Amino acid sequence: MLKSRMNWKLNQPQLNEAAITALSEELSTSPLVTTLLVNRGLDTKDKVQHFLKPDETWIHDPFLMYDMEKTVERITQAIENGQKIIVYGDYDADGVTSTAVLKETIEMLGGEVDYYIPNRFTDGYGPNVQAFEKLIEDGAELIVTCDNGVSGHEAIAKAKELGVDVIVTDHHEMPEILPEAYSIVHPKHPKGAYPFGELAGVGVAFKLATALLGEFPTELVDLVAIGTIADLVSLTDENRALVILGLEMLKSSERLGFLALAKVAGIEKETMTEETIGFTIAPRLNAVGRLGEAAPAVALLTTFDEEEAIELATFINTKNEERQAFVAKITEEAFQMIAEMKETPSVYLLAKSDWHEGVLGIVASKIVGATGKPALVLNIDAEKGIAKGSGRSVSAYDLYDAINEVRDLTTHFGGHHMAAGLTLPIEHIEALQTQLNHYALTHDLVGNLNEELAIDETIELADITVAAIEEIASLAPFGTDNPKPVFLLEHVQAEDIRKIGGNNAHLKLKATKNKVNLDVIGFQLGTVADEINDHSEVSLVGKLSINEWNGNRKPQLMLEDISMDGLQVVDLRGSNLAAGLWVQGAACYLFYNKKSYQTHNDKVPMGSESVLIESKEDAEVFKTQHSTFVFIDCPNELEWIPSTIQGNAPEKLVTAFFSESESYLNGMPSRTQFGELFKFVATHKDVDIRHKLPLLANYLKIKDNLLIFMINVFFELGFVTIDNGVMNYVKDAPKKELSDAENYQKRLNQIEAEKTLLYSHFAELEIWLKQQINEAS
Repeated sequence: MLKSRMNWKLNQPQLNEAAITALSEELSTSPLVTTLLVNRGLDTKDKVQHFLKPDETWIHDPFLMYDMEKTVERITQAIENGQKIIVYGDYDADGVTSTAVLKETIEMLGGEVDYYIPNRFTDGYGPNVQAFEKLIEDGAELIVTCDNGVSGHEAIAKAKELGVDVIVTDHHEMPEILPEAYSIVHPKHPKGAYPFGELAGVGVAFKLATALLGEFPTELVDLVAIGTIADLVSLTDENRALVILGLEMLKSSERLGFLALAKVAGIEKETMTEETIGFTIAPRLNAVGRLGEAAPAVALLTTFDEEEAIELATFINTKNEERQAFVAKITEEAFQMIAEMKETPSVYLLAKSDWHEGVLGIVASKIVGATGKPALVLNIDAEKGIAKGSGRSVSAYDLYDAINEVRDLTTHFGGHHMAAGLTLPIEHIEALQTQLNHYALTHDLVGNLNEELAIDETIELADITVAAIEEIASLAPFGTDNPKPVFLLEHVQAEDIRKIGGNNAHLKLKATKNKVNLDVIGFQLGTVADEINDHSEVSLVGKLSINEWNGNRKPQLMLEDISMDGLQVVDLRGSNLAAGLWVQGAACYLFYNKKSYQTHNDKVPMGSESVLIESKEDAEVFKTQHSTFVFIDCPNELEWIPSTIQGNAPEKLVTAFFSESESYLNGMPSRTQFGELFKFVATHKDVDIRHKLPLLANYLKIKDNLLIFMINVFFELGFVTIDNGVMNYVKDAPKKELSDAENYQKRLNQIEAEKTLLYSHFAELEIWLKQQINEAS
């Protein structure tokens, strides 16, 4: 059995089949898409049409936000009086687009405006006292924050003390006590009446821009789409309308910075989608802030100089490549650390020197995605004696609460249920790891951390077409609260399974059923290739997309998860013991050879057990609670395997069946070879087999190990004597058949065992092992 990484939850149909058919006819949509719409609460024609075609009624009045009128008056006054206005932004994509929106708006109105983006490493997030003091010293007369500020009490108080007003525009969670700003524009302000509280920072900035300009500023909606998608806010209500309008504008954009960035990123603006923004544009805008100063991203988005746009876009693209290299290197090292762990923790806490702090959240996300467990990834600064980094979690595990219980271990700490950032002394790392595991134990989460994966519909391979995928795309833009549909393919065959990409990190296979094929790609799922075999029957969960290559368009599934019912057999046989044997987690490691046991027993990971079985009787009494069996070496007799399985309930068999004797490859000596040896010992006295066995083997043209076996057979049958390494012929020895020797029978058994277990085609071995399981049950 290959268990899914997540807990699958299939949506229950909201209408019966007859109602779906009727609504499909009314909408002229397929039952597949109609079901998706209904499951999103769109169960009438009017609701569907409203959802699919947003209009101006979706856009809310900005003056419904608390303090909006007061804010507009103050900024207008500053513009009229020629006061220097500073837009104080943030270093992520939402922050830089917010900054660009307000900068361009104030410029349109003739204001004197500049911007400041805090540095992640020196200023930190949000208003910074020293930064505010420097801005005011340099002439700032009004500071307008965007995508931050609602928790900036100290810096805002300092500005007020220095006689400078601060206007806050933000969308983050509001604290119980608000800062003493001149005004606070926030969609969730408790004294406001704004009907939609899920705007991104750029959405709030855009509402202020609309209020300042007195009209809907179409020319800025492209920036709103980028920031809104990048910040993963709800893509419903007003956000859906703004993103749809923004994407349309981006397709015909003349914004020089965007065009230059699209060009260096290798994308066509005409095919722009929310996925293009989320996976191509946003990471590049985020990269500069992750590695250093984010101000170049604002400069790129607001420049009117084509040469500068190209230069900035190239610089930002280079920074993104650096970011990718950092992420790849740290991720590889992190997974190597995980592979070398003797015991698997409930939460991974990984710390190492020279890990770039700006990308550790990305690495933590990758670990969570691949393992299904929370992860904290920290950089160790030995000179300062601290470790600093980020964590990501799964919905079942409250990472903030877990760390907050031992907050005194940290020097800085903040976050929420699913993510956290922290700094702590190096000597506290071990104590924090203990706490993270203890929290899982006391909250009954050990082994129960799997994320829930919501599945929209079960679908058949035959129903997956380019036309169907294009119809599903009418529900876009997809994102938070309007997720891209997830489909379940049940009981399909996996074919052409292989690892692809750097470090073989990704999985590629073909799903087949009733002669229909579908390409499947699983990012960060390369290890699954070691868990399944060609012709395995699996169930797949993923999202559909269209693969376009050289003018050809074909459907493909972007894999989210995979499972396989029944016994899972993993083939790790080879000329050497594979490293993958020792990372099977909680398992029973089975040895049939004492020398092999003594050599490799210390490699068995903590949480697993190792057992030495040297006879059929040992196999018959063997019992274990583990459901994973790892067969390290080959038994002397084939029947030891069913005896080992009898009385146990394995769900996964990992096969190595390593053999140093190579009895099957060397075979059984022929009667002619036995005859040649017999003739030699009958005509030679005092044969020194201790020192001259290789010479004898060469003379008889027999391999050394085969010759040793033949001599042992002769000795057992009484044909020769061996005294202190010297062999002599026994004259008039009783006649016996070679097969009478126990060593002879043992070799026959070894050959049979190796033939079946080590040298058979894997499909044959899999069938044979499953037969043993079935007969034992």
